[in-house]
Amino acid sequence: MIGGTGLLGSAAAQLFIDQGHSVKTLALPPLPVGAPLAPEMEIIFANYLEKTDEEIAELMAGCDTFVFAAGVDERVEFPAPVYEAYRKYNIEPVRRLLTIAKQAGIKNAVILGSYFSYFAKEYPQMELTKKHPYIKSRIEQENVALSFAQDGKMNVAVLELPYIFGTQPGRKPVWVILIEQLAKMKPCTMYPKGGTTMVTVRQVAQVIVGAAEKNVGGNCIPVGYYNLTWNDFLRIVHAAMDVPKRGIINIPKWSFQIFGLYMRKEYKDKGVEGGIDPVGLADIMCMNTFIDKKYCQAYGVTDDDIKSAIFDSVKLSVDAFNGTQKLLEMKGE
Repeated sequence: MIGGTGLLGSAAAQLFIDQGHSVKTLALPPLPVGAPLAPEMEIIFANYLEKTDEEIAELMAGCDTFVFAAGVDERVEFPAPVYEAYRKYNIEPVRRLLTIAKQAGIKNAVILGSYFSYFAKEYPQMELTKKHPYIKSRIEQENVALSFAQDGKMNVAVLELPYIFGTQPGRKPVWVILIEQLAKMKPCTMYPKGGTTMVTVRQVAQVIVGAAEKNVGGNCIPVGYYNLTWNDFLRIVHAAMDVPKRGIINIPKWSFQIFGLYMRKEYKDKGVEGGIDPVGLADIMCMNTFIDKKYCQAYGVTDDDIKSAIFDSVKLSVDAFNGTQKLLEMKGE
């Protein structure tokens, strides 16, 4: 596994071990203070990008499954052209690592991707890959990954992951960004109508292990379990922020697009390019990006407490925002 000490990788590693597998991971130091990592997991502290093909092949020797739980998402900022960063961290590593894995005799691979790919394919009329470099890159990542399953010698599953909630002690949650946004909106929260699908960290671990054990051939697996409107989601967020009575004003799409124009200028002033175009994001935020849970249930995902997972994620994010906890930052590689 690449990324076995991260939020998702560590949860999957523990579940693999609980089910009788052994796990070896390449991971970047340092470890989050207090993170409950499986003591049975073998951890090699190194940047896989700096390892030679021969060194990686040696590490893969004797393994039957490879999991890529690394890469970057749309929240990490890069200078233009941002697509080159996605190529470096998400696309080419999959090509390289699956080539080495196949040569090493590995039979199963699981790649952590994005649910934006699912919607790009479901709604081609939205032209999401044309508007958003990040979504285009995730589709290319999928195509590269699935190409390794064409001869029937390797099973490859790409997990199209949505919003994920849960915490790892000592690690800064990605949801600090949301808290920063809401802090600027006093006294009410202004958000579009629409909603999204979401899962817990434990459910992601279940689908990673399930895909490793059950997937046959090359498949993209849409992952979603709980479908919440933004208003229902925000009520949980507000409760975790200790402002349970805070109002919500649903803004129209055009208003969100105007904000997107401001964000475009901000990106330009900072010298970065957004992986998700902030104006085009309005189309996504104003629709219900829901996914039927039947897809991940087929790989062993079961019910969990999504409200508690959201609550805990927001609580830790508030602490990070206020500086009351020293937390390890998300890495951009």
